[in-house]
Amino acid sequence: MIRAEKGWALWAIAVLLLGGLSACGGNQETAQTGGKESENQKLTLVSYAVTRNAYEKIIPKFVKQWQEKTGKTVTFDQSYGGSGSQTRAVVDGLEADVVALALSSDVQKIEKAGLIEPKWEAEAPNNSIVTKSVVAFVTRKPDLKLAQWSELAEKNLKVITANPKTSGGARWNFLGLWGSVTQSGGTPAQAQAFVEKIYQNVPVLPKDAREASDVFYKQGQGDVLLNYENEVILAKQKGENQPYSVPTDYNISIDAPVAVVDSNVDKHGTREVAEAFVKFLFTPEAQKDFAESGFRPVDQTVAKEYASQYPTVKHLFTVQDLGGWEKVQTEFFDDGAIFDKITAKK
Repeated sequence: MIRAEKGWALWAIAVLLLGGLSACGGNQETAQTGGKESENQKLTLVSYAVTRNAYEKIIPKFVKQWQEKTGKTVTFDQSYGGSGSQTRAVVDGLEADVVALALSSDVQKIEKAGLIEPKWEAEAPNNSIVTKSVVAFVTRKPDLKLAQWSELAEKNLKVITANPKTSGGARWNFLGLWGSVTQSGGTPAQAQAFVEKIYQNVPVLPKDAREASDVFYKQGQGDVLLNYENEVILAKQKGENQPYSVPTDYNISIDAPVAVVDSNVDKHGTREVAEAFVKFLFTPEAQKDFAESGFRPVDQTVAKEYASQYPTVKHLFTVQDLGGWEKVQTEFFDDGAIFDKITAKK
């Protein structure tokens, strides 16, 4: 009996030892598998509508460079839409690793939601402004020549622009209209009267710049489309030879930022590749792709190379000239602010 118990005990110990070895082997295999999985990474890029063409050129180049540099494969999920809508989506749970939005105030909203660390502007070159553009006038009739903002009101033209509540591009259009008055010596009251007259002739407010283009080009509405210069250049490259002009006396510098979404990259384990991608966007290689897609590059060498593509603006004002994004947001675009008051009068 005692021998039987000893035999049973020895057998049990052997099973436990074998089980322990199997468990160790299993853990070792899992770790090895995890290492292999970590070689394949995925980034989610959330951007505004009109950047798609540029990023579809830039992303494959970064993927190739990252593979050559690290031996790792990175894939991208891409989301494009109105900058305001994209911002809300990220705040509400769309797990972007990198955001490239139409205005810094949208990135600031994501920061206020606790997803991006403060001082994100200092984490990339050029205060994290990755591209620039200006507002352009696209006219339906070739004989309609426009050189100044004031002509939109003087000629009582039907104007197509997106909704600044959902579109970053539309906010730039609004600020361009407003600043064309205040930056040339006009009062805020004069600016509001001018902008009111313009919006009285806006038949519809699409949600983003892409839809505004569709309303103008495909649906045939409006006499003039207010659009990004880069969007007009891209359309021309695709054979849509619509006449356009850039107001060169006064125009607004459309400064578009990019940022890593800290909480998401830490959650996904993608900080290194996300930061490398953001850094890549400022290289001459990527800046040339932006320039070829119609954006004014922030790299000065590339800007000189493509200078003939972009007319010089005599008085190029910025959001800072209008008081900065916090003031602009409160004064113009918050619920009940100036934009709401203007549209309520329609």
